[in-house]
Order: sequence, then C-alpha cells, then structure tokens
Amino acid sequence: MGMQFTVLSSGSTGNATVIQNETATVLVDVGLSMKRMNELFEEQGVQPANIDAVMITHEHSDHIKGLGALARKYDLPIYANEATWEALEKHIGNIAEEKKVVMQTGEALDFGTLRVESYGISHDAAEPVGYCFYDGEEKLSLATDLGYMSDKVKAAISDSDVLVLESNHDVEMLRMGRYPWNIKRRILSDVGHLSNEASGEALSQLMTAKLKRTYLAHLSREHNLMDLAKMTVRDVMEDHGHFFKEKEFELRDTYYDRPTPWDKVGKP
Repeated sequence: MGMQFTVLSSGSTGNATVIQNETATVLVDVGLSMKRMNELFEEQGVQPANIDAVMITHEHSDHIKGLGALARKYDLPIYANEATWEALEKHIGNIAEEKKVVMQTGEALDFGTLRVESYGISHDAAEPVGYCFYDGEEKLSLATDLGYMSDKVKAAISDSDVLVLESNHDVEMLRMGRYPWNIKRRILSDVGHLSNEASGEALSQLMTAKLKRTYLAHLSREHNLMDLAKMTVRDVMEDHGHFFKEKEFELRDTYYDRPTPWDKVGKP
C-alpha cells in the first residue's frame, strides 16, 4: 500500500488529516465535533478505534475542538509537546494519564514502519509544530498555520514527495475585508498565516523533481478563493522560472466541508 493520506477538513472551521500505511494510522488534529469526525471517518473508511496516535499541532480550537470527546470514546493516545499540553488540557476535559504522551518538538517516533517527525513553526500558540511523515523513501509534509516560511521550516519539509501547504489569504482581499484591523494585522504578521504570494514564494524554493503534488490548505473563506490561490501560487512560481506540466507537478485543493480523496504518496 505504501503511505496514503486524506485531508478530512482544512480551514478556520476545523482541521484534521489522516495518514496511514500497512502498519499504522495517525490522525493529525481534531478540529471538528466528534459527530462530524465520525461522519468523515465513515466516508473515508477509517476505523477510529484503530487509530494508533493523535498528533496535535497546537491548541487553537480549529485544531482541537473534538479532541477530548474523540480520545475518550475510542481510548486514543494523544501526542503533543509540553507547552501545547499545558495550553490545551483545560479545553479537552479529563484524559487518562497513560494516554497523554509528550512528544517534544523535533522528536521523531515510529509507529510500525510509519515515522513521524515534528518541527517548530511560527504561529501565535504556545509551541506550535508541523509534522513530516516517512515510509521508506516516501515523505509527506504538513505545513499550515505558518506566520512565515522560516529556513528551519524549509529544511524540515524539503525533499517531500507531497506537501500540504498553507495558502490562507489573498493580501488585498484581507486588507479590504470586514475584519477589524487588529485581526488583519495578526493574520499578516510573522505569527499569523501564510498568504497566497508567500506560499508561492516558499514553493518556488522547495520545488524539486521529487515533489509531485502540493495541496493548498487552510484557505480563508472570507479572504481567498481556491482558483485565485492556485493562480497566484502558479504565477509566483512561474516568475521564479518554474514552468511545469500537470503530469510533472500538480496543485490540488483542500476543503472545509468535505475530505480530499485518498492519495498514495508514492504515486506519480
């Protein structure tokens, strides 16, 4: 089977992604209600009781909304760094001590032949992280909620086969939007979210022959459009000399209201 994944939901209304191979199933974030999570699991053929680990990126509600209820119902172990545990515990209710696992930023853990490695990111949370997944030579990287694309993040997610990359907002749509200026300033800051242009700049630097697909993720429903995000990212990449055919590299969608189809990471 190799490694495969499905982005169950992506955006400010809730985030969750399932990654699995022949030996393990890992869930990253539980940003929707348990009822909605169960609907998505059923739609994608995931048995929640068989999840080996729940990895948490940070404590914001769109990443942990259903965490406590889901973990208790299916007796699932939760992995997060110490600072994130301190920040999220009051939001998720009682969790059995043996199910609360500390995974420090930068640590790598193996679940069968599926390896998970965390890396630090810039966002306005206690100690936010992204995750990279490995199965042999295959690599999948999840990189959202980025204030900016630091050299450390680029190093962590480089050499990926598939990338799930934030493309949160169009800068002009955000500036002209109805949000108060303090919220706009937070989104635009180094602890906010990556714009379409910044996503294109980052992808231009990460582009290698190995990178087959990038899913644009965590799009704002107020200040972005999927077609605009893809067009902007592609234009920036072309400005940097990256002209590609669809069979060589694809930009793909994620959704706030439905999951992406299962995608095999090693597939051309």
